[in-house]
Formats: sequence, C-alpha cells, structure tokens
Amino acid sequence: MADTNEKGELGRLEDFIALSRQGKDVQLSVTLRKQIVTQKAHSGMKGEEDIYLLIGDYSCTVGSDVKNVAKIYVSGTVGEPRNAAKQNIYIANARLSMDYIRLREADIIFEEKYWEERA
Repeated sequence: MADTNEKGELGRLEDFIALSRQGKDVQLSVTLRKQIVTQKAHSGMKGEEDIYLLIGDYSCTVGSDVKNVAKIYVSGTVGEPRNAAKQNIYIANARLSMDYIRLREADIIFEEKYWEERA
C-alpha cells in the first residue's frame, strides 16, 4: 500500500503514483483554478492584503474509490505588476509540468492543462 497520511487516507499525488507503480489502475483528471484569499498584514503593518493562489485540483480514481487532491503551485499579490504575474504563471506551469512528467512515468493517463497568461 502507498504511504498515507495520519488518518490512513490517500492525500498526495505521490500516493497515487505509488499505487500505479504497484500495478493499480489509476485514473486522473486535473482542473486548474485561481483562488483569491485575504492575508492579514504582518505585525507592525496595518490592514490586509489580497493574494492569489494558483491551484491544481486532481481527481484520482482507483477502482471505485475517488479522492481529490489539491496542490498549490504558486502564490502572488493581487494587483502585482504584469511582469510578476507573468513570471508566476511561468513558475506554476513549470512546476505543473514536473508533476505531469512524474504522473506519465507512472503510466497514469490524463489530459495536461496549463495556466494561460491573460492579455
């Protein structure tokens, strides 16, 4: 059995990669999203700051068991300069690509999706 978290549940991509390498049929789909969160300012500063997270939501199926795994690929500040946002998308896509390579090497079939830069 793959390594599991403290509750004995599969909760990481690595868990599903391990199951696939053990010969289990792992089905996977990915959805990408951008989530805005408000972060309280650090001590000595006043107010709050909106940040965004670029998150990959994975739906993993092994037999009749379906588990959802969310992975944060990058964070940034809402309203940041365009070059910073563009760089963050590049970083998130590079990290996503590394995960896709690991999934493909474990013979897990899925459709690759990437974040797109907004004009």
